[in-house]
Amino acid sequence: MRVDDTGEPDRTVTADRLLDSAEQAFLRAEFGAVRPLLRRFENEFGTPDADDTAVRYAVLRGALAARAGNWPEAVRWCPDTDDLGTAPTGVVHALAVTALRRLAEEARHTEAGTAALVIALWAYLLDEEDPGDFRGLLTGRRGTPVPDDLWEQARGHLARRVTDLLRAQDVRAGRDALAAWETAWEAERVDPGVVPSDAEPDSLIPVSEAAWHLLDHDLRPALLDAYTARHPDPGRWTADSPDHRACAGPLALALAARGQDRVGAGEWGEALADFSRAARLGLTLGTADLAAVLRAGRNVGRGRNGQGYSSITRIHGLELAHRLLPQDGPPAAELAAELATELVRQGRKVLRSDPGQSRIRFARALAVSPDHEDAQSGLDELLRADLAQALDGAQPREKLHAHAVEDLLRRDPDCAPARKWLEEHYAAQAETAANDGHRSTTPAAVREMLQYADAAGLYDEERVDRGVANLLARTTRSATAESTRAALEHNVDVLSTVVASTDVPRRHLMDRLDTELLRLAEHLEATASPSDVIELFLRGRMRTGVSARFDQTVESAYLRRAEAREKEGDVGGARRDRAYAERIGAGLPDQGLLFGPAPGRRQPRRDDDSGQESLF
Repeated sequence: MRVDDTGEPDRTVTADRLLDSAEQAFLRAEFGAVRPLLRRFENEFGTPDADDTAVRYAVLRGALAARAGNWPEAVRWCPDTDDLGTAPTGVVHALAVTALRRLAEEARHTEAGTAALVIALWAYLLDEEDPGDFRGLLTGRRGTPVPDDLWEQARGHLARRVTDLLRAQDVRAGRDALAAWETAWEAERVDPGVVPSDAEPDSLIPVSEAAWHLLDHDLRPALLDAYTARHPDPGRWTADSPDHRACAGPLALALAARGQDRVGAGEWGEALADFSRAARLGLTLGTADLAAVLRAGRNVGRGRNGQGYSSITRIHGLELAHRLLPQDGPPAAELAAELATELVRQGRKVLRSDPGQSRIRFARALAVSPDHEDAQSGLDELLRADLAQALDGAQPREKLHAHAVEDLLRRDPDCAPARKWLEEHYAAQAETAANDGHRSTTPAAVREMLQYADAAGLYDEERVDRGVANLLARTTRSATAESTRAALEHNVDVLSTVVASTDVPRRHLMDRLDTELLRLAEHLEATASPSDVIELFLRGRMRTGVSARFDQTVESAYLRRAEAREKEGDVGGARRDRAYAERIGAGLPDQGLLFGPAPGRRQPRRDDDSGQESLF
């Protein structure tokens, strides 16, 4: 009788029959027959990749590779846990036993792929639902059913054996709880997800999955210890950080749970730190958490039996608790008042020795409790001391702010140093505005200056005008010695504005304007063109007949321009310039145009219209 390559009577050879024969040969330990059968399978049907046949083929190839010690090949062929149900349990068991023995050998604690193989296969075999009918396999080999108690005992024993082996490997390699093979094993038994071919040296499952597993199985200390060792600065743990986003959820819950434990143990400051970190990681504190925060805030830093009081710890703890509580509720208001009182107490202690720190504490107290009178009183006391030093020249005036001094004066209208400082402040501000040419803002600053100079408010617009005029005039004094064109023009512009914009007696200002105009005219005569002198004259800021020297300068400018025009062939222009010079030299009439009929001569006045505009 003819037989085929499987040793069976000659019938049609199928993929299933070839795989069945190969699997049975493997289970009978007839390994020499397995490879030829698989080779024929490959030759006739190729390498399967899309059905149950592919899983059976892969498991068999992996088991053969493991027997030969080719563990990278065994890991590569092992399918996902979800697919193992289509493979013979006996072959899966053989591969699992071989992998466990391999991992138990010395120096195998770094073979992540082998560990993943052990975890995936044994989690499948020991699953409570027994998807591969491992119990049935044992029944067949024993020749008798396995009783329930013995089955549960055997399952527990095998699971502990795997756990002990993996734990020993973790200790030997120094892996923390987040990267531990034991963690991956326990997580796999709950929710299969380990893929041996994807295993990396540092971890078998994602760190977020490991974190959630540790949290769900009441292993918070292990989670927090491992995460803190990896990230030693908890102050940087935030939900929006790429470094912490993956573990933010389980980490926040672990911190909040530890915070509850610490409140129960009276570790108030540590508890508040945990709740604060949990909030930064995105956790919305629940009712129990908020109650714990309030309890910790009431007790933090106080010690027991009046001993161990720490102001720094109390302030820091109250700050944390206040931020964590809903700001519109009574508990937050209660802690705000406590915090403000403590801040004021500590601010008073360093009022003289460290005014800067004292001011910070008073200001913070007002920020959390705006109506705290003692905090405002402390700030006012510090401000009065600063005002006294500023007025004495012991510290820069710029250190103080006008709005703060004005607030103090509103609270204490009799505070003379505040009024004096404000008067000098706005005087300096008005002078600066005048110096910078901001003449539109100068009157407002003068009004402020006068307001604080005269508490009764006995001033009017005439006094304001006089103050503005004096300030503007003062700005020209520092530049009087300068003889640059820009400086002289600045003086003329300022003085002209003063004379034109005020109605108070200003003879001394008009005399100064005349002096500056003459200086500018002489400067232009020496350094500029005749036309520049003529243009200055045509602005009408000084009438002819007021200053003989000014008139001579203008007359000379017309004559020099006439000569220049004559040389250029501009006879008409030269004739007109000589006519203007002659009229200036003879003295302009009080009224009328330069070339119109002139009434009798009389002493010119400043406010007369001499017709200068007709010289354009």
